[in-house]
Amino acid sequence: MSTWPRRTGGSDIVLVALLMVAGAWLSIRWAVGPGALPAVWMPAGLLCAWLLVRPRDTWWRYGVAGLAADAAGQWLAGTPTAIALPLALCHLFESFCVAFFIRRSIPDISDPRHWVHLGGVATASTVIACAISGAVVSQLARLVPGADPLMTFAPWYGAHVLGLVIVGTTALVVHVEGLRSLAPPGRRIGFLLGMALVALMAGLAFSTHYALLFVTYPPVLFAAFRHRFGGVAVGVSLLAVIGVGFTAAGHGPLADLPALDDAWRTVLLQLYLAGACLITLPVVLAMAERDRLTARVRDSEQRYRLLADFSGDLVVRLDAAGERTYVSPSSREMLGWAPEEMLGTRWDLLHPDDREAQRQAMLEVVASGLPQTHRYRVRHRDGRYVWTEVVMRSAPRDGGDGARDLILSGRDISKRVAAEQALEASRQELQRLSMIDALTGIANRRQLEHRLSLSISRLGEEGSAMALFFLDIDYFKGINDTHGHTSGDGVIRTFAQRLQTHAGTDALVVRLGGDEFVILLDGDVTLASATKVARKLLVAVRAPMRIGNTTLTVTTSIGVAFTAGPASEDDLLAAADEALYKAKQKGRDRYEVAVVAVGGDPGGRGHGTAAPASDDPSRAGRGRRSRWGTG
Repeated sequence: MSTWPRRTGGSDIVLVALLMVAGAWLSIRWAVGPGALPAVWMPAGLLCAWLLVRPRDTWWRYGVAGLAADAAGQWLAGTPTAIALPLALCHLFESFCVAFFIRRSIPDISDPRHWVHLGGVATASTVIACAISGAVVSQLARLVPGADPLMTFAPWYGAHVLGLVIVGTTALVVHVEGLRSLAPPGRRIGFLLGMALVALMAGLAFSTHYALLFVTYPPVLFAAFRHRFGGVAVGVSLLAVIGVGFTAAGHGPLADLPALDDAWRTVLLQLYLAGACLITLPVVLAMAERDRLTARVRDSEQRYRLLADFSGDLVVRLDAAGERTYVSPSSREMLGWAPEEMLGTRWDLLHPDDREAQRQAMLEVVASGLPQTHRYRVRHRDGRYVWTEVVMRSAPRDGGDGARDLILSGRDISKRVAAEQALEASRQELQRLSMIDALTGIANRRQLEHRLSLSISRLGEEGSAMALFFLDIDYFKGINDTHGHTSGDGVIRTFAQRLQTHAGTDALVVRLGGDEFVILLDGDVTLASATKVARKLLVAVRAPMRIGNTTLTVTTSIGVAFTAGPASEDDLLAAADEALYKAKQKGRDRYEVAVVAVGGDPGGRGHGTAAPASDDPSRAGRGRRSRWGTG
């Protein structure tokens, strides 16, 4: 149940305004260096959290108060009023943009069923909103003599993303779950010890000259596992406070890098804090979803048990030979058999796969005298099999001759088994979907990382080689701009289908995102066969595509990295990346091959010819490609 206050009066607006003034002042005063942009911007996250839990018709009040508070906090920290007000408008845009899209997608953010979706919407809207505001600020920076727009955008973007993620998440958790949720009764000592460990490791990492920043991640991850959202909110906040404080004071490994100016130190610190968010927030979201599914199964099981109890358990008495000497009347309702029809041995009522296990269990109970619980299937009168949970106990036989019988108490658990099977099927389906690209239905980046590591581990074995293809669609931005994103999606799907069709049955075809694809060939592959595949792909892609009512002709550029011996993942990725870059430089609609020799040095190179093409304006200025595809 949500515990955040519903009040929207003047005192609530004053409270958030005061917090924003303090947050703006602290963010600026706590910058890494004199004149540097803040490492974390707090006010936008605070205002966004407030908006998420307030009625929309009151947002304008909080917006006016937030704008004034943001500008006032900047002014108090020394920012000129002429600059503070435009910056405050950018901050206000971020808060309203994120809050609007979250509330539009998830009306009730306090419902745990929506938290995984909430994480996705919040991430996407935060990334986009901060990019837009950062672009505006970087353009405004051009008006300042000596200012570098790029080095204005990078720390600005990092500071506002982190502020919305760290401060916004912390404030939202307090609003939705209540302040006590950070350290609930019975777990407060453990929570405080966990946060003390985070603070200790952070202090150690940032007070020493050695590169020990990694030591803070395990305790923060442990806090996420142990204390869920409260552990993440407080743990990452502590990490940010200590990291920014020590770095601003000139301590720690980031401060000891003389080659970097304050702007780059800020960016590195932001990347470090972003890593803490990336390893913790997905964990707590996944655990929240798991808890929700577990609770659903538990509730279903309790309902099924209640139904079974009211319908009556089936009680059966068997002698040492397994012959039923008594069957309770509930057999008619549970299995459709009259009690007299079940008397005798009747092993045929048990499922063939369960008979031997049941015989062995009966012998063990008779021999040990200890009760056992088993599950097996019993044939209903209508021919179907009913899952039953049976408790077997040994009991003395009437007559006092020392012989012992078995008493079986069973109930129908078919619904529970069905729920367990459905849950397992759901888990397997979720596992499958996590490895599939939603737009094209082919493998995604996660599946590639798994397969690539396995393939690299086998390099060096006899008959083992690898070819890694980097591909993208030439002039794809022009397709989107001319025909629209719907047609662009159709081109991507058709492109993926052609890659799968012509790459070979053993190839792994992967979409990284956008128009960027990877193909992995391993095992019994040669340089000749890899280049043959590249040529086939060029021809296949050139065939006209029918997208809706439009026929389009597209081409692709391919970079191939080939190795027949041990090579590192970085070397293969860099070689394929370089080959794709050369294919683009030489006119597109062609392939280039880089042979990675043992030890990772590039060996011979090959190429495929194609008609030259003019430079793609959409690619201009993009530079070299990233680790997993084109940049």
